[in-house]
Amino acid sequence: MRPPFDTPSDTSPKAPMMTDSTSRPEPDQSTPDDGAASVAAETPAAAPTEPTAGSALADGMAAAARRAGFSPAADGEPISGHALLAAMGGIRGLVEAVLPGLVFLVTYTFTRELIPSLVAPVLIGLVFFALRLARKQTVTQAVGGLVGIAISAVLALLTGRAEDFYLPGFWTNGVYGTVLLVSALVGWPLIGVAVGFLMGEQLAWRSDPSKRRVMTILTFMWAGLFILRLAVQLPLYYAGNVEWLGATKLLMGIPLYAPLLVLSWLMVRSVYAATAAQESSD
Repeated sequence: MRPPFDTPSDTSPKAPMMTDSTSRPEPDQSTPDDGAASVAAETPAAAPTEPTAGSALADGMAAAARRAGFSPAADGEPISGHALLAAMGGIRGLVEAVLPGLVFLVTYTFTRELIPSLVAPVLIGLVFFALRLARKQTVTQAVGGLVGIAISAVLALLTGRAEDFYLPGFWTNGVYGTVLLVSALVGWPLIGVAVGFLMGEQLAWRSDPSKRRVMTILTFMWAGLFILRLAVQLPLYYAGNVEWLGATKLLMGIPLYAPLLVLSWLMVRSVYAATAAQESSD
């Protein structure tokens, strides 16, 4: 999932606009008068605007915040079950995130056979991809999930150990937790950076002590989520306890991610509302 954990219901893409020569109007063959020609000659052509590195960074960080589910905090959308569900990818997004791991766990628990336990989630990932492709919907999430399942399956197949199916999850949790923790410790909390660009104020939040404190706390909290997963699941992995490892992975996924996301919305919305109220009263 997105651990956060990759972003809403999909819509079919619109047909591209035709740009071939037959779809363009014929140029006017009449000769312009001399005055118009001289004005046109003296008027410099507008230079095309090219995206700068700064704007690309801003767009990238804002997109990361949206994928993490922070859009409702910026849009002012009322906190509700519908908003929370949409932030986590909707019903389909939840099913695509949870079902492959659940099927692997159930299949292995009842059969104790590695091959069918690995084949089942891969097939489910292929079905999700095919359904999105057939309906001409965005396949990014399905492709990402399928690649993750395939990597997990290959690792377990190469080692012959069912618990290695969960290795990629340890890597992602370790990377996310470390990066977030270090960013908060050095005074550049990544949650604040992403939310700042999402809110359209870039890095201005760093000059506001209240916002900076809230963003730092949130970054520590998200880092704590990833580190907590490792602390609970790694001992189970080394003990070879596949059943409990799979169960804790499911229980520490959406059930922990969702309430932390709601708390993040509340804290971000509260600090921005307080700052706006203070500015209006000054």
